[in-house]
Amino acid sequence: MNTEKIIPFAIRTIELEANAIIGLKLFINAGFVKAVEAVAHSKGRLIVSGIGKSAIIAQKIVATLNSTGTPSVFMHAADAIHGDLGMVQTDDIVLVISKSGNSPEIKVLAPLVKNFGNTLIGMVGNTESFLAQNSDIILNTTVEQEACPINLAPTSSTTAQMVMGDALAVCLMEIKEFNSSDFAKYHPGGALGKKLYLRVEEIAAQNAKPKVLPTATIKEVIIEMTAKRLGAAVVVNEAEDILGVITDGDLRRMLERADSFEKLQAKDIMSSNPKTIAADVLAVHALEEMRMHNISQLVVEQNNIYAGIIHLHDLVKEGII
Repeated sequence: MNTEKIIPFAIRTIELEANAIIGLKLFINAGFVKAVEAVAHSKGRLIVSGIGKSAIIAQKIVATLNSTGTPSVFMHAADAIHGDLGMVQTDDIVLVISKSGNSPEIKVLAPLVKNFGNTLIGMVGNTESFLAQNSDIILNTTVEQEACPINLAPTSSTTAQMVMGDALAVCLMEIKEFNSSDFAKYHPGGALGKKLYLRVEEIAAQNAKPKVLPTATIKEVIIEMTAKRLGAAVVVNEAEDILGVITDGDLRRMLERADSFEKLQAKDIMSSNPKTIAADVLAVHALEEMRMHNISQLVVEQNNIYAGIIHLHDLVKEGII
């Protein structure tokens, strides 16, 4: 193969698949609306099935639906007619995905689903096919041409199936008013989940609480800061009201302008208006505050009472960054 043709072939593939996706707009019709409403109001699950490459797309669609609040189960079409059809319950809706709609397994599966009395949605690329004729609702994913140079390997057609599945999932999210809090419930692990549920107080609780009274000597301030290793000490009164903060920068500025600091106290060098954040705020908002003010730590407060410190390194450690 002439290597000069690689880029044109790649671009051609992208353009053909992009056109296939754009073409789906014509098929977002009453049938699509009926499918969304049927799934949204179903008391059961959505069973998604397919054969070959369509089965792989079905698994991806199931994963997307489950993570966005629509209970779904994958059922391989070949396994379904050899026992797995038993997973289909009375209130379930069955979505069968097929380009041709005429695969032998699909021809066996579709009538069985109908006999069970379940609603059958056919996501199909041939509206004259067996699957289309036996479906209660049709999601049309017809494509003009596969990106494959011999127009045989599922390429544009599987892309269209995936996008139609995404459109279904997103519309169901809108109908159910699925929000970021709901999303967090299904994604508790990893950085994504932490951005949605991890709060400042949970991180601050893991850190020491460097603090000094306003009358503390500079020596006492330095000892407290180095012992707690957070690069700062919060100045509080006896009731632990936040009065100010002393950072490494404050110490450097003191050394630059003072010949002697034996008589200086914490109140003399502290910053009186420290950047604070409420303990119950999401940790990702702490990151936004640090970036906005170009600082590496925030004083955590609860009703103006000192609750700890959250550091940029904490956010790195938790995977928020």
